[in-house]
Amino acid sequence: MSATNWPDSLKNWVTSCLQQMTILNKNEAQAELKEVIRAAHADGSMWTIDWSKRTLKSLEPKPGFNKRKNMDSVATPAAQTNKKAKKPALAATTLESNAERLAARARRFEREHEIERQKQAGYYQSSNHGYEYSRHVNRKAYSPPSHAGGSLQDRMQGLTTSYSSELRSGGKGSRKKHLNMSVGYTEDEGGNGVDWDRFTIVGTNENLFKNYLRLTSEPDPRDIRPYRILTQTLAELKKRWKQDPNYHWICDQFKSLRQDLTVQRIKNEFTVEVYEIHARMALEANDLVEYNQCQSALRHLYEVGIKGHSEEFLAYRILYLLHVRNRGDLNRLISTLTPQVKNAPAVKHALAVQRAVATSNYHALFTLYTAAPNMGPYLMDHFIERERLGALCTLTKAYITLPLTFIAKELAFEDASQAHSFLFNHGAAQYVASQPSNSNGSRGDSARVLDCKQVNPRIVQVYEEKTRRVTIQGAI
Repeated sequence: MSATNWPDSLKNWVTSCLQQMTILNKNEAQAELKEVIRAAHADGSMWTIDWSKRTLKSLEPKPGFNKRKNMDSVATPAAQTNKKAKKPALAATTLESNAERLAARARRFEREHEIERQKQAGYYQSSNHGYEYSRHVNRKAYSPPSHAGGSLQDRMQGLTTSYSSELRSGGKGSRKKHLNMSVGYTEDEGGNGVDWDRFTIVGTNENLFKNYLRLTSEPDPRDIRPYRILTQTLAELKKRWKQDPNYHWICDQFKSLRQDLTVQRIKNEFTVEVYEIHARMALEANDLVEYNQCQSALRHLYEVGIKGHSEEFLAYRILYLLHVRNRGDLNRLISTLTPQVKNAPAVKHALAVQRAVATSNYHALFTLYTAAPNMGPYLMDHFIERERLGALCTLTKAYITLPLTFIAKELAFEDASQAHSFLFNHGAAQYVASQPSNSNGSRGDSARVLDCKQVNPRIVQVYEEKTRRVTIQGAI
């Protein structure tokens, strides 16, 4: 059983129990704790139990404690006076103990943050597996407490034997010895941090393709593909996308691939490549939901130092924030960029688009639209219609009439016919002149002249509706 997928309530309950253990009840409480979790896993109730209400009998106050408390209530005045004299010293000791515990916890979180950063950057190498996974971290060997009355750190280390081996053996012989359960506590300062990385699984499934199914329970290694198979899967998916771009099937396979990477804690350059390719495919297929999920994962991977096309996807993020009109996040993002990052070609283009939109410079905007690098045009397609309407609001207010050919060129339409279709679809195709009919009886769009005075109210109305209708779809 992988403790990585324990419910949070169980993790919190285990931590709380360990903190309550003392030299007197440690052995009994640890044995009871192991038995409770083993039983919950065996009958499948681990996810249904309200762990916040569970208690361990070994941690409950003993009857003798209550009796002593009652005796204290009828103690002599002299004894009560002695107790009051001892209270200040006890309070000082408690405050000192709490301060030490908080300091130790702070040091532990700092160390965990550093380990995570180095782990994701690939500084650590696994001593157990040959895979080049940055998720593996070499840790110090565990040793039993040197004395029974040690610190909370020492008491927590009484649960460091392997629980998974007990499950594989069916629990035989486990009652003759200590229950083989590993709650996985790290040996760092403070000792109250659960090391969930120790329970990361390695898949054994050899199938190249596998349908995506949302996990509702602990993942089974037999259903998970190992790193070697996943690299082959990605290569085959890229080939199939070029041959037959069936996005529905490809997307399902990529989600399954990403899931196998996640449950195995594989975070390296291959992981970045998977998310980048899926994000590009999602943009091409106009799927902003999957794109947002990939972009969010990529942000985390880039932040921990894993190499990839970070500048390309930073440009996409800027364009997406322009689409959803999230000016607050956009301004905060731009304020964090260094001069070096701003000079990257893709980022430089995205920032130029941002300036053009902010200043309503539609001439510059549509010039940038026709020269957008990478997958930028696919993202700009989501807000270019809105910006065309905004530009038409300005044009129809400034001019009485405008040739359709001028509008087509200025707003980056392919030709006058496409510009006419755009105006017609928005109820603004009103002209004052057109060229004579061609030989086949159709009128030429290139000779049309837009009646700006007549269409301006309609253009303004449609533009306002467009700006009100924009919603944030999975904002990053």
